[in-house]
Amino acid sequence: MGSVETPEILLYTNHSCPWAHRAHIALAELNLPFKEEIIDLSVPRTTEYLAVNPRGLVPSISYNGTIITESAIVAQFLSDAHPSHLQKTSSEEGGALQRAKINFFVDAFISKVNSQTYGILRASEEEKGPLAEKLVDAVVKEVEPLLQDAKPFFGGSERLTLAEVQTGSFILRLLAYPKGGLAPKSLLTNLETKAPAFWKWANAVVKEKSVNYIWDEQRIVEKTKFRLANTAAAK
Repeated sequence: MGSVETPEILLYTNHSCPWAHRAHIALAELNLPFKEEIIDLSVPRTTEYLAVNPRGLVPSISYNGTIITESAIVAQFLSDAHPSHLQKTSSEEGGALQRAKINFFVDAFISKVNSQTYGILRASEEEKGPLAEKLVDAVVKEVEPLLQDAKPFFGGSERLTLAEVQTGSFILRLLAYPKGGLAPKSLLTNLETKAPAFWKWANAVVKEKSVNYIWDEQRIVEKTKFRLANTAAAK
């Protein structure tokens, strides 16, 4: 598995899934050709797909016939197999430190910030405001200090790094939900005023073609509203 020959890649995905979206960003940034198979997440997984990934999740990739699963691992593997601007190799000067910083940043965003997003979506209108403030506070505390040197991307990079590959699909949604009425508008204004480095970085991220080329904001917002309504009706 090297970067010399072009590998045969089959991506099992769903364009509405932010986790699967990570693989799309990585593949686009690495300019790797691939075929895709769309997995319908609204119905039980087929026996064929469970043979590929017994967990039934997306993404999965077949890389020269070897199956790799879990979104963060897929993106990390592709970046490691095809050294590029996304991150240095661990043996390059400063590489191990850069990789550690990227991993810490991604963990901070996913565990401290993104983990709060679904709570806002499910909350009552009265609860949404305080929960949005809590999310902004988490950005200010956990993420804003890590983006002080973004130019415009992580670590002073002028091009996307693995940090953006692993977070870009979630940033798209974070910025879209208030515009679609799923989260308070104050979420955006507070992020802009209280976390200016994050705000500048996030808006640069979502403008990148590799991040937004499969993104359909209106469709995702409508699907999210439909899913939330079904969940509420089932209670």
